[in-house]
Amino acid sequence: MIVLVVLILLSAFFSGTETALMSVNRYRLKHLAREGHAGARIADRLLQQPDRLIVMILIGNNLVNFSASALVTLIAHQLGGAAVAIGVALFTFVIIIFAEVTPKTLAALYPERVALRAAHIYQPLQRLFFPLVWLINRVARLLLRLMGLKEAADDDALSSEELRTVVTEAGHLLPRRRRRMLLRVLDLEKVVVEDIMVPRGEVIGIDINDDWTQILDTIQHSRHTRLPVFEDNLDHCLGILHLRRVAHPLAEGLLDHHRLTSLLYEPYFVPEGTPLNRQLIHFQTDHKRFAIVVDEYGDTQGIVTLEDVLEEIVGEFTNAQLNPAKDLIRQSDGSFLVNASINLRDLNRYMNWKLPTDSAKTLNGLVIETLETIPKV
Repeated sequence: MIVLVVLILLSAFFSGTETALMSVNRYRLKHLAREGHAGARIADRLLQQPDRLIVMILIGNNLVNFSASALVTLIAHQLGGAAVAIGVALFTFVIIIFAEVTPKTLAALYPERVALRAAHIYQPLQRLFFPLVWLINRVARLLLRLMGLKEAADDDALSSEELRTVVTEAGHLLPRRRRRMLLRVLDLEKVVVEDIMVPRGEVIGIDINDDWTQILDTIQHSRHTRLPVFEDNLDHCLGILHLRRVAHPLAEGLLDHHRLTSLLYEPYFVPEGTPLNRQLIHFQTDHKRFAIVVDEYGDTQGIVTLEDVLEEIVGEFTNAQLNPAKDLIRQSDGSFLVNASINLRDLNRYMNWKLPTDSAKTLNGLVIETLETIPKV
């Protein structure tokens, strides 16, 4: 009986550890391995060849189950009579409850704890059973090839949608602000420069042909640190002026047209359809913070800055573009009076709406696009 109990315990070990090793969080496991956890390193190595690990577990489980059933049959035959039928029924019940359901449930509840301990046992077992495991594995692969099945590539990488699901499902473990930032980072690949740029009509810049007094007034009262300098219109951009560079000559009264143009940075142009995740990398590799956005014909459509991209991740640095008190007014009948120039993405984000943003970028543009005419007021 002692031998039978030991065999049932071994069967429970193989069943439970199989569930634990196959369901353990691989990313958590790799993290623990990098942190130096011995059990995690061993488990990670074992799971790099899951087919061999499964074969080894099945060999062990079948050996102990076969031995246990043979022992029960032998004992039942010695007792004679109805003992065989009772023994088989009782043994089946014991195996299902104590060697399958209970250990598998326990392993499913605590996969990491079980897997890290079991890895120390499976490492020597894998070496011991290597010839048999190798042979069975080769035969299994041959059968798969004969059936026209190929081994799937082992790809542990997560897509952006899978990462988004992970962040959403783990929301209770993260502060709301961090979760929102992570989701916005994942959304960068869906947003293009055109979606966040300052439109051409709202760009504040310096026309080099303007009266010098007007130019000085623009510089002195600008809320921005960088201004595009152009000739007649933004399609003829001469460069970018950083106000810090003109502070000293302006204070000394030495600033004039010639000095102004000599202080300009070369303009940096980007296509309007560039995804924000790529544009963020371009800003970093090119050491730029300010870009002129152009369309496929080379015409200027607006400007975008590094701060604009970062605000998509962390939120507005200064005052939000959407001012609810002024741009979004709830009426007594439940409707809203909305500023038509509001950016649709800002409106969706604030109101938790899902207005389409594929084509039109503002509420005004969406209304015109939907009606296919300019509405009468």
